[in-house]
Amino acid sequence: MKTPDTLSQRMNELKSEGYTMDFKLTETHLQTTDDKNSFGGDDFIVDKVYRFEGMSNPSDNSILYAITTTDGVKGTLVDGYGISGGQVSKKIREKLNLSSNRNS
Repeated sequence: MKTPDTLSQRMNELKSEGYTMDFKLTETHLQTTDDKNSFGGDDFIVDKVYRFEGMSNPSDNSILYAITTTDGVKGTLVDGYGISGGQVSKKIREKLNLSSNRNS
């Protein structure tokens, strides 16, 4: 089977693996997009990280995180350029910057 090489293909693959929730970032938490649940830095692990560069502009990056919470919720977080210091707490930023989980 061909390896997914676009963000949407990889997201579809992860959904088939059970990563069905969509997450968003707040300053201090990872939150479900339905705003029903939020998770602090100790409440989730980053299973996989994928980086995608734009075809016409290599600086046009997207990063896809596959995440599992401590209570078993599996989902994805897409960030346009990567986590920067001013957007989220240090604890969340460090959790999402785990280079050992990067797959591409």
